[in-house]
Amino acid sequence: MAENRKLFPAPRLIVVALLAGVLAGAVAVYVREAGSGNTPGNQLAAADSPDDKACAAKADRAKAVAASATGDVAALLPADPPQSLKRLSFNGPDGKPMTIADLNGQAGTAKTVLLNLWATWCAPCRAEMPALDTLQKEMGGDRFEVVAVNVDTGDDTKPKKFLEETGVTALGHYRDASMGVFNDLKTRGLALGLPATMLIDGEGCLIGHMNGPAEWASPDAKRLIEAALGS
Repeated sequence: MAENRKLFPAPRLIVVALLAGVLAGAVAVYVREAGSGNTPGNQLAAADSPDDKACAAKADRAKAVAASATGDVAALLPADPPQSLKRLSFNGPDGKPMTIADLNGQAGTAKTVLLNLWATWCAPCRAEMPALDTLQKEMGGDRFEVVAVNVDTGDDTKPKKFLEETGVTALGHYRDASMGVFNDLKTRGLALGLPATMLIDGEGCLIGHMNGPAEWASPDAKRLIEAALGS
């Protein structure tokens, strides 16, 4: 239990996260005006798209999974309504553009994704990265992956150095220096600041979302993922 408390960010860091979120929002507005990786033509599908309609039918499923979010992950909210995030785009570990939908086809099975947006200047983000790394080590595989997308602007020198110094080895190095992924989720009312975390099912449907840090290596978090996987 003591070990878990060390990983979980102190309450004061949550305040820092909210302040950082204000900064992130300001930067995001600038990026959108300047042109981001997720341009208007490539934004998430409209709410009346076939994908969103299919996801909206999973409202009961979203509520059932979110009901498993207790204790250290109690801040997770059910998607209301569930919506498609399959077109959400960023760069993969190989540096090439990809979408949430691309994560499914790699192993031939539907993959549940815990999408986390983070930055090196966000103190709560830095604090929860080891826990996210542990969750990926213990539960990651063909059916589940923690996809931590770094949104630092500029090159990837600073985030890579941070991950190496922190001993984070299991997480893939996903990136979006344009902050377009943050802009898209902000437009949807899902990302209020950093960190922001989305629980997405194997069909690319948003099931639950959370703003702020959590103890992702805790038994509570693992039970949540098991519920999302249907096990």
